[in-house]
Amino acid sequence: MSEQTLDETRRLGVETTGIEIIDEASRTARPADLFWPWFAANVSVFGLSYAAFILYFGISFAQGLLVAVVGIIASFALCGLVAIGGKRGSAPTMVLSRAAFGVTGQKLPGVISWLVSIGWETFLAIMAVLATSTVFTRLGWGGGTATKVVAAIVVAALIVSASVAGYHVIMRMQSWLTWITGAVSILYIALTVDEVDWDAVSAVPGGSTQQVVGALVMVMTGFGLGWINIAADWSRYQRRTASGPAIVAWNTFGGALAPVLLVGFGLALAGSSTEVLDGVAADPIGTLATLLPTWFLVPFLLAAILALVSGAVLGIYSSGLTLLSLGVRVSRPRAALIDGLLLTAGTIYVVFVAESFLNPFQSFLITLGVPLAAWAGIFIADLALRRQDYDEAALFDPTGRYGAFDRVSIATMLGASVVGWGLVINSFADDASWNNWQGYLLGPLGLGGKEGEWALANLGVLVALALGFGVTLLARRGTVARQER
Repeated sequence: MSEQTLDETRRLGVETTGIEIIDEASRTARPADLFWPWFAANVSVFGLSYAAFILYFGISFAQGLLVAVVGIIASFALCGLVAIGGKRGSAPTMVLSRAAFGVTGQKLPGVISWLVSIGWETFLAIMAVLATSTVFTRLGWGGGTATKVVAAIVVAALIVSASVAGYHVIMRMQSWLTWITGAVSILYIALTVDEVDWDAVSAVPGGSTQQVVGALVMVMTGFGLGWINIAADWSRYQRRTASGPAIVAWNTFGGALAPVLLVGFGLALAGSSTEVLDGVAADPIGTLATLLPTWFLVPFLLAAILALVSGAVLGIYSSGLTLLSLGVRVSRPRAALIDGLLLTAGTIYVVFVAESFLNPFQSFLITLGVPLAAWAGIFIADLALRRQDYDEAALFDPTGRYGAFDRVSIATMLGASVVGWGLVINSFADDASWNNWQGYLLGPLGLGGKEGEWALANLGVLVALALGFGVTLLARRGTVARQER
């Protein structure tokens, strides 16, 4: 497999390197470089809307702030742990995962990872198009079909072109977007801080333990755990001598800094007014825009769209790598283009055709979050057990030390998923009735059933993560030791 150097990338403008091992000469990144992609992808003002989702669990401002800080930082720290694998193996996340599942067995979590990436990034693209329509309507420029068509074309073109260009272009783009979206976010806070009513905020009543746990799981899933399956894709260009703790720290700092600040301020805004609280939950960008003076609407729109596009670019780039890891024999740019076209088709369908697609779509993605959490636990435990770097050649050889299938990891992922699905419920029961089979363990385990207090806590995500980690740490210790001998 050929390797493309940084100089060749700059000359061609497109990264052709796919899932092959990164050449030592091309591994020039430092841990601090990880700050830019993670910050740019998570500085979206859309993060303010998570405050409304948190308060809808029925908890107070103080409880919500605790949930936001702990959930966001902890979930991005887990991404940081996965990112260490990129440095130790010089390959994308779903290729490194072959060490735990076997070269062929890895296709099970690979398919789930690909579906999650495509799904979430399509969701971000949809939000960008709808945000454009909402703000154009507010400006009196018309937010109808013509606006949505143009917005869909522009958003799709930005996402697809950047993801096709590849790693080095994306890293430069993310550093620019960090300054743009960061500045607009600070201005937004400055312009709306007078909307905060601290008496109303402090009067919001507190919630139960179950409500706090439910909000915590929602925050972890919406932030770090939503990125965890692609975390090593952005660290595979790190120098082999890079510090593991530094990779975790910069990954966590870059990903968590903006969301913690934005969600914290959003809690104050949403807690100040029930009108804002209800509006943000129904129409995040539109409601946030109503608090702004007209002159700031265009910069606000641009920042909102760029931030959503930034997140989508990271996802589509990585979903293309995942597609290659599943055995699709095309170049990396073509894989990114294929996923970009799927994203575009999904966006057009939802915006112009579907009438009740978003809620079923979100239900489907939340359901996939359980096996993804189980995979994360397995991957992190497998990485923790290893004392040596990955055998890079064996990651591509079913007859090598990692084998074709690891039955323990596959069984652990399936078992943890079955348990996890039994401890979550479908939050969109009316719009996605086909998904109402979940929650079957809430009654037998004495947790009050699907109508009980623990139902909305979505314990299944945390349980799947813990089971994946714990079982792997105990059951595969000998396997990993034999592989490394």
